[in-house]
Amino acid sequence: MKEIGLYLHIPFCIQKCKYCDFVSDRQKNETIDSYVEALRKEMNIYSDRLSSHRVETIFIGGGTPSILDIKKIDEIVKELFKNFNISKSVEFTIESNPGTLTNDKLKKYNDIGINRLSMGLQSFNNDILRVIGRIHTKEDFINNYNAAREAGFKNINVDLIYGLPGQSLKDWEYTLHEVIRLNPEHISAYSLKIEEGTAFKRLLDENKLNLPSEEDDRKMYDLAIKLLEHHGIIQYEISNFSKLEYECKHNLIYWNNKEYLGLGVSAHSYINRCRYANTSDINEYISLMNEGRDAVISEEYKDKRDEIVETIFLGLRLNKGLNLELFENRFSTSIYDLYGEKIKRLVDLGLLYEEGNYIRLTRYGMDVSNQAFIEFL
Repeated sequence: MKEIGLYLHIPFCIQKCKYCDFVSDRQKNETIDSYVEALRKEMNIYSDRLSSHRVETIFIGGGTPSILDIKKIDEIVKELFKNFNISKSVEFTIESNPGTLTNDKLKKYNDIGINRLSMGLQSFNNDILRVIGRIHTKEDFINNYNAAREAGFKNINVDLIYGLPGQSLKDWEYTLHEVIRLNPEHISAYSLKIEEGTAFKRLLDENKLNLPSEEDDRKMYDLAIKLLEHHGIIQYEISNFSKLEYECKHNLIYWNNKEYLGLGVSAHSYINRCRYANTSDINEYISLMNEGRDAVISEEYKDKRDEIVETIFLGLRLNKGLNLELFENRFSTSIYDLYGEKIKRLVDLGLLYEEGNYIRLTRYGMDVSNQAFIEFL
């Protein structure tokens, strides 16, 4: 039986963060009801198509899935188990924002099989949280984190962002120390990217965004790697860190270029070498589901060369690098037969090194990873 990951998008938020370019909408109960019903119908569409697959990971993301009433989450989970062959050892994650969680919600999540909680903190500085448009304070986060532990969650991720407006290296260090003190199993730390269509992009264009320098941004990244590793939270991917055996299995599906199904508005899938994208219009998505049609608006078939290149790109994001044996088994050829000279060039430039059965980016190579990736195009 083929293994697959499953992503489910909940596009609703109380308010949109100023850096966010994800598809999301303000919370409206009537739209939520229609959307959840549409999700149920989309699950029915894929139920037969994926009858030969076993779901190894589920990730409910957003948006802010935790703003949904627990009855809605329960309804979604029941439909997932009804329509798909879910592994008994499934890693089941839900994203959440502090301020939208309650003790009852957390306990119910645990009871219905959600076993991994991802919490969006971003910063331990309340002034910065306000500037970036978060709805919570650091105190809200601490309260919700402790409540999650009391509810039985033994696998918690904390999302952080560095390079934020007004953020200093000292402030970032304080955030890291406070999160480490709480002892989560996993930390995701992303450098702020200013995306088109966001409030921050408009402020940047108006010269009203006080961002740290590129040098300070790199110092923040280096500090995170060193400080987290010192406390046993080891980097395993460019932006992700975990305790031993707590790597995010769902994200590893992406980085190992394996198959996954995306459900919901703007969700993406990768099945049988074809990438699918659902419509990013919520009303259109609901309408298509009500008509019994799928929501796919684009398809892109990946030939063998495309798949090879993507497998290399994604695999090199991982600290352990690209597994050469798995690569050869998958594509019936050695990577050295395809890119031997280019690999030697990257090694000579100090961007890549070979270790055992892997090729890996050096520390410097991670900082300038695009320079390495372009060699494989």
